[in-house]
Amino acid sequence: MKRPPRFRNRVSRDGLRATVRHKPCLCENCSSEEPVFSVGTTSERYSTGLRLDDMRISVELVPRSEAEVYADASLVRAAMPEVNAFNIPDLMRFPLRSWDACAIASKILPASIPHIRAIDIPPAGDLPMAEAILASGLSEVLVIRGDPPRDLSQQTYPNTSDDIIRRFKRHHPKLKVFAAFDPYRQSFRDELDAVARKVDAGADGFFTQPIFDLRLLEVCAEMLRGQNVFWGIAPVVGPRSRAYWETTNKIIFPRDFNPTLDWNRAFARSAIRAIGNLDANVYLMPIRVDLAKYLNGLI
Repeated sequence: MKRPPRFRNRVSRDGLRATVRHKPCLCENCSSEEPVFSVGTTSERYSTGLRLDDMRISVELVPRSEAEVYADASLVRAAMPEVNAFNIPDLMRFPLRSWDACAIASKILPASIPHIRAIDIPPAGDLPMAEAILASGLSEVLVIRGDPPRDLSQQTYPNTSDDIIRRFKRHHPKLKVFAAFDPYRQSFRDELDAVARKVDAGADGFFTQPIFDLRLLEVCAEMLRGQNVFWGIAPVVGPRSRAYWETTNKIIFPRDFNPTLDWNRAFARSAIRAIGNLDANVYLMPIRVDLAKYLNGLI
């Protein structure tokens, strides 16, 4: 016998009502249930449909090489025409720097956002990548602290992301500077304090660590109320990928999480709808999956 949908309603302090419904997944050979999520308010200010008119949708690309960045950007644009930005991390294992990769991706979409690692920047003077960023016509950056490099011979510096945000805004005030938000790495109180420091340093908005639980999205939306936010969504497929996210990024997955492409696509659709109803933005992080299979028909 087919079970009826289950509903859970939560009302936040500002009247934001989140409804999570689970329905049987239609994927072949899958016994899990798809999460279906909608966001509204007690005054019904928000539409229950997906609103894309003002939403920015970014896709994170891996800067393996100039040719692959261009090919991946072109593929993303074809698979999901709704995408209107790219963001690219600065990965030390590749020789191509994030701002140079963004200069290539900007040929497909002008809005390309390089990640800047604070610990790689010398503590005095102008920012070494600023000239290349401005010369490429880029107008936004994302500043993160950065993980220590595996190569111990690589020079790093004891900067915080706040330090580099402040230097970007002092030397290049027209650049829009985003900061990172991570609800998993420390307590909510400590993360809220970090948000306040970054805003005080001049941050124009935030990119979140990918979210895997829509109840957490609701809580974090209150924490970031009034901020310009790109909410992260990342497919986690397979037990090894799940273990990586749990051990390295300290992610806590919901009980009904299933590390399959079908579950992740269903979750992404629900999350994008919820984020749209919050008048916010989204970035997709399909790092270890087939881009076309993940993105085609997602919206």
